[in-house]
Amino acid sequence: MKNEKVNLLALLILLFIACSKNNNDITYIQEEPLFKLDLPEEYYNYANIELPNYYKESKFPDAFQFEAVTIYDNTPKDNLITDAGATLGRVLFYDTKLSSNGTISCASCHNFEHGFSDSEILSIGFEGGRTRRHSMGIVNARFYAGGQFFWDERAKTLEDQVLMPFQDDIEMGLTLDELIHIIKNQSYYALLFEDAFGNDNITSDRISKSLAQFIRSIVSVTSKYDKARGDVESPLDDFPNFTAKENEGKKLFYMPRTLTNGESGSCVGCHQTEAFIGPLPVNNFRLTTFATSNGLDLISTTDLGVNEATNNINDIGKFKFPSLKNIAIRPPYMHDGRFSTLEEVIDHYSFGIQNNTALITPLVNSNGEVGQFNFTETEKEALLAFLNTLTDNEMLTDEKYSNPFK
Repeated sequence: MKNEKVNLLALLILLFIACSKNNNDITYIQEEPLFKLDLPEEYYNYANIELPNYYKESKFPDAFQFEAVTIYDNTPKDNLITDAGATLGRVLFYDTKLSSNGTISCASCHNFEHGFSDSEILSIGFEGGRTRRHSMGIVNARFYAGGQFFWDERAKTLEDQVLMPFQDDIEMGLTLDELIHIIKNQSYYALLFEDAFGNDNITSDRISKSLAQFIRSIVSVTSKYDKARGDVESPLDDFPNFTAKENEGKKLFYMPRTLTNGESGSCVGCHQTEAFIGPLPVNNFRLTTFATSNGLDLISTTDLGVNEATNNINDIGKFKFPSLKNIAIRPPYMHDGRFSTLEEVIDHYSFGIQNNTALITPLVNSNGEVGQFNFTETEKEALLAFLNTLTDNEMLTDEKYSNPFK
């Protein structure tokens, strides 16, 4: 009993010394994790997820001018998805030890059950501070054609983006050297890096690439929409497994209507293809590749959007927008989380669009008149019913995307 007390006291003293800070220098220790890493003996399939034919070839009429979803793929040639690489990325994505005080992971702000977004208006950082903007959903990020990330598109690639939260003073509070040091001190990473890259050398480039591989593997192809889609040739056909209201909402989403300013517009004009992603840049039509203004504010003051990254006056009030997959389960909405329900979002487009200087056709016409969609209450209900069909419950319960720390 005496020896046990001595050993316990010695252990407590060692832990106290190891966890103490001197002159603001952090001492990292390798310790038995509170949660065990639980990975399958054979890695899950991330590299060869079967995409439906309507991702490989656009089935819209030529008038829509849509390319196949696969054309939008932003995967670089030097970072193709592998099962081992994405598995390493999954572990890094969920590991809370990779923050200044061991409390925050990437998944803290991009929650699996919440469609890889955050239920909070502004996400909570490692010391309780709040992020400046709402956390964007990342499902189908592989198909963000231009490749830029964040609401203001300040990250040129996904590989650039994934390292930024680690270094943010509010989010995770580390330097890259500190991040690498922590990873090296966790026993489970050496083999994961070796499997992914051929040896256990840990670098920020490899951290970046593996995280990007995992995020690009998060592709939604098993929602109610996708399952019903296989029964018809064209997305414009009525889906046999949809309700009348869901089919009506799909028609409202896809087909153009005359706005209050006389222009013809549709929801799918900005949320294109059957992955519901932003448009491809065509002939330099857009100064930014994946952002636009949706008239949230008449004048942009405290948040200038993409302009903060480009310094281009035409980008004031423009914001990137994510895929609409799983949109119904990831409120609040917009870059600042100002709308708490999808009904509020639909109301905004129905009658609340503001004449921001960055508006483009059809939301504004050549005379400067704003175009509202002016949906009826019945049409709003139908649109909501359709948007609910984009929830991918199968993907959101897939073990390979879940937290591996049990």
